[in-house]
Amino acid sequence: MQKKELIGLSAQEMERLLVALGEPPYRGRQLYQALYRKRQWDLRKITPFPPALRDSLAEQVQITLPEVEKKFRSQDGTCRYLLRLADGRQIETVRMPEPGRNTICVSTQVGCPVDCKFCLTGVMGFTRNLSAGEIIGQALRVMEETRPADGQRWNVVFMGMGEPLLNFVQVMEAVKILTDPEGIGLSWTRLTLSTAGVVPGIERLGREPVRPKLAVSLNATTDELRDRIMPINRQWPLADLLRACREFPLRPREKLTFEYVLLEGVNDSPEDARRLVKLTQGIRAKVNLIGLNPGPELPFRTPPDETVLRFQQTLIQKGLTAFIRKPRGRDIFAACGQLKLMEVQTAPANS
Repeated sequence: MQKKELIGLSAQEMERLLVALGEPPYRGRQLYQALYRKRQWDLRKITPFPPALRDSLAEQVQITLPEVEKKFRSQDGTCRYLLRLADGRQIETVRMPEPGRNTICVSTQVGCPVDCKFCLTGVMGFTRNLSAGEIIGQALRVMEETRPADGQRWNVVFMGMGEPLLNFVQVMEAVKILTDPEGIGLSWTRLTLSTAGVVPGIERLGREPVRPKLAVSLNATTDELRDRIMPINRQWPLADLLRACREFPLRPREKLTFEYVLLEGVNDSPEDARRLVKLTQGIRAKVNLIGLNPGPELPFRTPPDETVLRFQQTLIQKGLTAFIRKPRGRDIFAACGQLKLMEVQTAPANS
């Protein structure tokens, strides 16, 4: 008999599981708290349970986290995890330490179907969606391996491999457990989901009672260019995407984030910056500017720092809040757009 996997189950599902085993519902709640809040993963050592129940659970259920195959450490402290799932598939997760916090970048798919032309993950193609348990398991594995100092907090960003809104149900199940005070217990303000522009998913996300902050990967200011570098634009062009962004129900003091990867000589001109300001008018938003993180098989170059700074200043002068995102882990293929299961230690310099 195949054992039932516990990681990814909600509190209600664990209650039903324990009732089916002849136990009262509160035992399911205890199991839920033990797994997610206390991170007790040895079923025979869950202290609130009598020995007979521990033995029964060990025979019928299992707790499976992704296995760490390799870790790559950057000069800036970033760590890239090459993880193996139960079926042998591989994904990547990144931990970015900063003063007072650790940010975990999780994957939501094996590979990615979106095929952005400046992203190494897109080169891989798409294999399958991850389950809620496999998404949560990445965060739990990194948390278990990292013992941050007292007072440090965890952030989780859905910005690894895959398009989160094309795996909507499983991603939102993971969000519920991540934000449940009886579960992992993170605030929604510490979760961010990045999308390439899946308009129905953005609309659906806005109706969720508990959701992460939203970041939209824009990267072009005309449909002609966005069609070329982000084929998803052919299905949901800029007008549809920006309409969904304007209608997205932001919470008090919340801003929508537009991510803009700068490609030398492609989308980094002052004219591009001015068009970006016009496109985002009427949206309570900020812009994160990202100089291309280079890699093999990518046909673009990273703009000089002065070009990125000039682009930022143009946005700011026009009243649009803009930040330059410092690349993290670029030297180990851990930065935005570089995840491709690279089993090399050091990324080559941009050429």
